[in-house]
Amino acid sequence: MLYSQPYGGGLSYADIRELANAIKRPPHRWTPDALWEAYETPDKSKVRGSGHRVSTDLVSLVRYTLGEADVLVSYPDLVNERFEAWLMQQSNAGRTFSQEQAAYLEMIKDRVATNLGIEPAELAAPPFSTQGGLGKARQLFGTDLDALLAELSQALAA
Repeated sequence: MLYSQPYGGGLSYADIRELANAIKRPPHRWTPDALWEAYETPDKSKVRGSGHRVSTDLVSLVRYTLGEADVLVSYPDLVNERFEAWLMQQSNAGRTFSQEQAAYLEMIKDRVATNLGIEPAELAAPPFSTQGGLGKARQLFGTDLDALLAELSQALAA
C-alpha cells in the first residue's frame, strides 16, 4: 500500500492510519510497538530509536523490511536527523533564523515527524495556536511561509 503510490506522490497520514488499522485486525493484531520489538529482539544493533512508537514509525518499518534502509530508525529520529541536515544547508547558504523562528521550525519539525508533512491550515491548531498560530507564522516567515512548509515537508518526510 505504501509503495503503490508514484514516487513523490505524497504519502499521507491517512495512509499510515489505514495501514495501522489493517495490521491491528485479527488474526495478528499487530501494533507499531509489537513490530518494532520483533525486529529489535533478534538484532538490536540494527535498530535505533527508543521511546514510545508512533504511527509514522510504520514508514520506517516498511522501508527496513523492504531493504530500503540498512538500519531501522524511529521515524521521529530520522526526521530529527534530516532537520539538522536541512538547518546546516540553510546555514551554509547564508540563511539564518531568529530564536523565535527557530522555535517555530522545531514545532513544524515535530508535526512532520508525527503527521508526515504540514499544511498552512495546521498552524491554526495546537501547539501552534498557543504560540500565535498561523498569523504569527506569517509574521515570522512572511510570504515565504507556504514555500517553507512545502520545502520542510519534502526535506524531512522524503
